[in-house]
Amino acid sequence: MIGADGENVGLVPIKEALEIASKAELDLVEVSPNAKPPVCRVMDFGKFLYERAKKDREAKKAQTKVEMKEIRLRPKTNEHHRSFKVRDARRWLESGMKVKVTIRFRGREMDYPEIALEDLKEIVLELSDVGDIEQGPQMDGRTMLVVLGPTKGGPVKKKEKQPESGEKAEAVSETKK
Repeated sequence: MIGADGENVGLVPIKEALEIASKAELDLVEVSPNAKPPVCRVMDFGKFLYERAKKDREAKKAQTKVEMKEIRLRPKTNEHHRSFKVRDARRWLESGMKVKVTIRFRGREMDYPEIALEDLKEIVLELSDVGDIEQGPQMDGRTMLVVLGPTKGGPVKKKEKQPESGEKAEAVSETKK
């Protein structure tokens, strides 16, 4: 049993533990029922529930929701219109959103899914620097889709490595020789 002030009281019979809790005007709560012997604690259970709910609310606020954006195309969408949509998808991926690229088939376009697959591969290749494939190309009824997510490290901008002070001194001394 753990007392009201947090110290370990030791092995105590249930009746005695209940008396200790009632004298302190607190509750006896079983903290770890699977332990041998079970561990109980004297505490204000209402306050405990309130604190736990408060922590859950704070965790929920800190949690980020990933928004899913979608660009819709057709197999006959020309290069110019596709570039506008890819530019939007790039902006969304850079801001941390997921992008679903959908190509919708109409009529006899269903007979040529390889055209749409080629378009999807080109789009994925264009966005490969800011996005990774989360769900590969697949058919879903009359649509073919692929889901892209932002890269884990974000957009990588290459920086030239600055020499450290010791390296700089060595480089300067070598050039003077």
